[in-house]
Amino acid sequence: MSFASHDSATKQSAGHAITAEDIQAGGAKAAEDVARYALQLGDDALMLSQRLGWWIARAPELEEDIALANIALDLLGHARFFLTYAGTAWGKTEDDLAYFRDEEEFRSCRLVEQENGDFGQTIARQLIFSYYQYELYRRLVHSSDPTLAAIADKALKEVQYHQDHAGQWVLRLGLGTEESKRRMQEGLHTMWPYVDELFHDDELVDALGDAAVRPSELRADFDVRLQAVLDEAELSVPEVLGAYGGDRSGRFSEQRGHILAEMQVLARRHPGATW
Repeated sequence: MSFASHDSATKQSAGHAITAEDIQAGGAKAAEDVARYALQLGDDALMLSQRLGWWIARAPELEEDIALANIALDLLGHARFFLTYAGTAWGKTEDDLAYFRDEEEFRSCRLVEQENGDFGQTIARQLIFSYYQYELYRRLVHSSDPTLAAIADKALKEVQYHQDHAGQWVLRLGLGTEESKRRMQEGLHTMWPYVDELFHDDELVDALGDAAVRPSELRADFDVRLQAVLDEAELSVPEVLGAYGGDRSGRFSEQRGHILAEMQVLARRHPGATW
């Protein structure tokens, strides 16, 4: 995100792929329900990007610093696309939506808001979310809304890398030492209560029809593919109850406020600032 800069690192895009600036300049205006849906997807990506940014200069090895930073930057790009498109419905910019909403106005799922914990916990979150996001985007490319379809097409290529990155680390930790296996399994145990929320259908999806992807339809493929990775890593799907709530109706985790306080402080303290 930038306040008013035309120099964003996330502006870059391979070939003729869509950019957030293209969406803004294209003049397309999202319908109200489409905008609410785009807001959900954008908030997921924005929150997880902010979480992953914490690992820069803290990852277990230098190469991993760069890898997590790149994934965070990819997710920030996805957030820019979706928030820019959502904002066309309400006359707002991506920055308005990222920096000047309060906690209860965000619609991110609670999984992406969970604390990083140790590296195993972060990788568990990455594994779950990237596998979910891959199933989502590979269907969203067929959306009847052309802008949502174009965003998904651009983002899908990056999410394929995110999946591979998470999967390789799960294998490395699961098949590594007794300690790395224990931490990886504990990370899965911590994150698993928030899995069901990802696949919850709601009235918004009902109203959108072919423009959106029904989350419940992603679950079977997600379970099969994730189980295969965990089996290879000699890890198990945790047997834990799902977290209470989880329908994106405005309920949020206690961590959301902390994330927003850090992410929004500069923009709120200096609104309209340019650099």
